[in-house]
Amino acid sequence: MRKSRLPHHGNTTGGILILGITAALMFSGHARAQDRTTIVETDALTLRWHLQGGLNAVSESNLFWDLATATASGSGFDPNTQWLEGYLKPGLSFDYQLDTGATLYGKVSAVSSHTWGTDAFDRGDTGATTLEEAYFAVRGVSGSGLSWDLSIGPRELSLGTGMLIANGATSGFERGALKFGPRKAWEMAAIGRLSQGNLAATAFYIDPNELPSTDGNNELAGLDLRLDDPRGGYLGATYVHVLKSDSPYPQAAAGGSGPPRVTSGAREGTNTFNLYARTNPFADTLENWTFTGDFAYQWNDRIDMDAWAGRVTAGYAFANLPWSPNLTLGYQTFSGDDPDTTTLERFDPLYYQGSPSAWATGSKSASTFINSNVNALTLALRVQPSPQDTLTLRYAHIRANQLNSPVQFGQATRVDASGNIVSGVSDAHLADDLFLEYSRIINRHVFLTAGVSVSYPGRGIKDVVGGDAEPWTGGFINVVFNF
Repeated sequence: MRKSRLPHHGNTTGGILILGITAALMFSGHARAQDRTTIVETDALTLRWHLQGGLNAVSESNLFWDLATATASGSGFDPNTQWLEGYLKPGLSFDYQLDTGATLYGKVSAVSSHTWGTDAFDRGDTGATTLEEAYFAVRGVSGSGLSWDLSIGPRELSLGTGMLIANGATSGFERGALKFGPRKAWEMAAIGRLSQGNLAATAFYIDPNELPSTDGNNELAGLDLRLDDPRGGYLGATYVHVLKSDSPYPQAAAGGSGPPRVTSGAREGTNTFNLYARTNPFADTLENWTFTGDFAYQWNDRIDMDAWAGRVTAGYAFANLPWSPNLTLGYQTFSGDDPDTTTLERFDPLYYQGSPSAWATGSKSASTFINSNVNALTLALRVQPSPQDTLTLRYAHIRANQLNSPVQFGQATRVDASGNIVSGVSDAHLADDLFLEYSRIINRHVFLTAGVSVSYPGRGIKDVVGGDAEPWTGGFINVVFNF
């Protein structure tokens, strides 16, 4: 059985992380009027240093509702563990003003991350140092007021609400820092932007920074159009085309009986169109309300794929109450593959932003289910006892869209009591997640976050276990600094 291990003092990465946080805490108490990150500043050139980092302590009990006992009894997986993870992200950036009025700019950074102990995916004492950003760019404004911006090289890119294109890199596993996920930049990106007034267009080519052990050789390209309302709303559309990919798609067995069929390279050629909006169309009569909506349609004629997804939310700010409560109700859904058709209806979420405040399906459940063949009714209540302190309570009721069809990628394929090979779940109710998070702004550079969460398994999970299943619980506390 797996044993959790405490961090050992002989690891130089851990020493650097601790020193980095100590230095940040010391520097934060000695703020100077000027920007302390400026190395060089002349009329034409500005050179700055950057530094991010953090430490995160995590504890998990009854991981994944102890599904391993039912679906992989010989794996030796221990559902109870604790670990410590950390990262450092140093970088340099520059801006150089040309005589033409255009600006050359760029940034280079790296991420060094490590996990001490064994994490939720049974990987322990792992870490890596990788290049993060290394882009060169130029921007300017034409005489007609049209702004333009061109860049090439590894950098971050997030489009719309982060439903499809947000997280360009993978952490965890051999790279460490599973929960932090400090890597965000695409391994290669070519980005062109044009904007005038409140309208912006972005054309892009991106290659994700995937784990060496599971690199799917993915390359994507597309276009995003966005109109921003000065009052805070927006309306946008994104089109994404997968130029190249070795990544497979699972498809439900005919009639839902048998293991899923996995087609290698099926993602290549997939197209996705996403509409997104945020507005209050009834501002005069529904003051303090905010409404958002996302819809995505996905197709791939080469493999007969037809999938969809969407989300709607309604939020209300109690502006006159103490602690400024904000309540948001949402519903999100992602199509699953119908086992009674030959068409593949399983939605591919691509590279979505999976944090609880963005596109996670549940808090703990998001570590089990990707945004495919699931739907969730969500509720979030946020209060601010002070400008520095925020408490957020999140609830998610999570269900499967299609029974006897892969919910994630087919990992729960198993032999049932009758000796038949089955996949997915036979009851739609997957889980109910609760997550309480506390955030504290220590100062402008240092932040503390702590949280506790519990996931109660639904009948769909209990049937996989073959009886009753206990809740999955956990907690974390971390400190992050950012210069």
